[in-house]
Amino acid sequence: MDAGVRISLRLDLSAYELFDGGDGDGGEDARRAGAAVVQVHSLADPTLVADAAALWAGAADTVFGPRARVDAALAVRRAARVWPPLDRLSAQDVPDVLALSEDELSDLLGVAATRLGAAGVAVHWPRDLAQDLSAAAVVRSAPGSATDGTGFFESEELLRFSWQLALGGDPLSEAEMDALAEAHRPVVRLRDQWVLVDPALVRKARKRDLGLLDPVDALSAALTGSVDVDGESVEAVPVGALAALRDRLTAGPQPAEPPPGLAATLRDYQLRGLAWLDLMTSLGLGGCLADDMGLGKTVTVIALHLKRARTEPTLVVCPASLLGNWQREIERFAPGVPVRRFHGPDRSLPGTAGGFVLTTYGTMRSTAPLLARQPWGMVVADEAQHVKNPYSATAKALRTIPAPARVALSGTPVENNLSELWALLDWTTPGLLGPLKSFRARHARAVENDEHGESAEAAARLARLIRPFLLRRKKSDPGIVPELPPKTETDHPVPLSREQASLYEAVVRESMSVIESTGGMARRGLVLKLLTALKQICDHPGLYLKEAPDERPGGAGTARQAARSGKLALLDELLDTLLAEDGSALVFTQYVGMARLITDHLAARAVPVELLHGGTPVPERERMVDRFQSGATPVLVLSLRAAGTGLNLTRAGHVIHFDRWWNPAVEEQATDRAYRIGQTQPVQVHRLITEGTVEDRIADMLAAKRALADAILGSGEAALTELTDRDLSDLVSLRRST
Repeated sequence: MDAGVRISLRLDLSAYELFDGGDGDGGEDARRAGAAVVQVHSLADPTLVADAAALWAGAADTVFGPRARVDAALAVRRAARVWPPLDRLSAQDVPDVLALSEDELSDLLGVAATRLGAAGVAVHWPRDLAQDLSAAAVVRSAPGSATDGTGFFESEELLRFSWQLALGGDPLSEAEMDALAEAHRPVVRLRDQWVLVDPALVRKARKRDLGLLDPVDALSAALTGSVDVDGESVEAVPVGALAALRDRLTAGPQPAEPPPGLAATLRDYQLRGLAWLDLMTSLGLGGCLADDMGLGKTVTVIALHLKRARTEPTLVVCPASLLGNWQREIERFAPGVPVRRFHGPDRSLPGTAGGFVLTTYGTMRSTAPLLARQPWGMVVADEAQHVKNPYSATAKALRTIPAPARVALSGTPVENNLSELWALLDWTTPGLLGPLKSFRARHARAVENDEHGESAEAAARLARLIRPFLLRRKKSDPGIVPELPPKTETDHPVPLSREQASLYEAVVRESMSVIESTGGMARRGLVLKLLTALKQICDHPGLYLKEAPDERPGGAGTARQAARSGKLALLDELLDTLLAEDGSALVFTQYVGMARLITDHLAARAVPVELLHGGTPVPERERMVDRFQSGATPVLVLSLRAAGTGLNLTRAGHVIHFDRWWNPAVEEQATDRAYRIGQTQPVQVHRLITEGTVEDRIADMLAAKRALADAILGSGEAALTELTDRDLSDLVSLRRST
């Protein structure tokens, strides 16, 4: 622009007034959209502004100087290079007002004003022109879809999904949006004022209907506040019953009272859990109660069943080892409520009105079509980690069983594995998190990989979505810890016997020579075989050598047998001490063969002991639990995978992990068989770790780098198969103490 003056354009919409009130005959007035009045500004004194007409009339010569008209004409000519319609000003005797067409006014709405501004020519819209027209994607629920007592799972109604335009935040009526849709100009008259209209908003007014949403998609949009439309994330606004549902979910439940018929005193946090489950199921939504093991999830669900008071029975699907526990707790806490097991060769489904039907995951999988035909008031999946793989036959079968409410129970910290979290919530509230592939792309990768330091923000965004559907309480939470006695955890370093050390070094030497010359899947298999062999040697040579009881040197149960394994010798010492104090202990091992060896050894030493493993029949499991809880059997040896969940073994004051599992969460679940609600004595946890071995190195990783261990070792030994030969050798080589 010229050094002396600059120009700007002030929009005058008076021609629109004439057009709006005209007869619409398509005459000259109908082709005019308004006018751009040229204003001249002094660069020397920015407060000096005049219309070009005054300048050309000579009235402003004394203010702007003798060259003002020449400078203004040059400025107009240069501006015309940016926006050609200004060329018409140059043809006028007095270049003060430019009549604008609809198209030119639309152009000013878009890129022209930006280009002019970059060239030093400002465009000023009238002060009373409203520029706050906006659009949001509105979801309106149909009757019977949210808060009128009909559950989401029972509703077949789809929800309206459409654009809603608003002026100053006040929604336009359908008639006003119709008028806007019919407009073909960038400025329209709405509510007695001129409104600047983005052409994109006009297109949304013309095509308001965005289709239909099913209830869970609508609910997801309501909770997150956004929805994808044609690949673009836009604001989503729930209205009516759906907005009321969102508000109820985010506000949380009202305090709950224990239901009639419950023969138990619920703790405060259990009452909160009951209120939350009651809210979710009353809305036809599912939920995952992910309390730490031992905090009383079973009695909370029993209370929920009584509170719902449905005529249809509740189906509980659980591991076989928990059938007896569920039956005993129902009979104890809800006396008189019918309960039947659907398990075994003589199973049947009689009409258990208002009661419980208990079945196992295996039976459910094989009888899913029959169970799907039975009306259920609620389906409960206990130890729901059994269906964390959505593609497994068990998970697929469970999804075929319809129910108005679904509750998943799991003591596993589900937030540590996002795909498993998706599987649980997609069963309790199908479709909430979208397809697994898109869920992983949108949430899981950002949380788990943290490539750009965005994991905290991504985790917070995911938490906002899932928070209403998952209730997680830990024993360390305020208000819960005081109700549990203290827990002490001790790692016991154990030396290898001479026989163990010789076997260990020989197996490492022979295996590494083969592994180093092998690749691909074959190498992975050899690494897993090596790790298993070393862990078995660390437990006892007889386990690795697969010795039968009568083949073991010196016979089972002798001092010679204990001398072959540092762990077995230490176990004898620990048990001698605690049994002398009238204590009880749980001994966990991941190998059934080791469990049998320990049981034979202790029995030969006249220690009252029993063995519970995956092959133990359900009735016998229940008798074992009863004998242990009564004190008749002070030592119970258990296989980790078969007995690490669900059992109530609060008689134990000691938990002994004979060998280490690669995932610490599995060990914690096993420990929680004793450290749970109902425990009145301090619990001591003993972990036996052979010095200088692969066990020792894994223990260091778990203790020093717990977060890293969760990521690397969460998948178990398979992650270690990807180590280089050098790293693998360093991991497994025996380090003798000096």
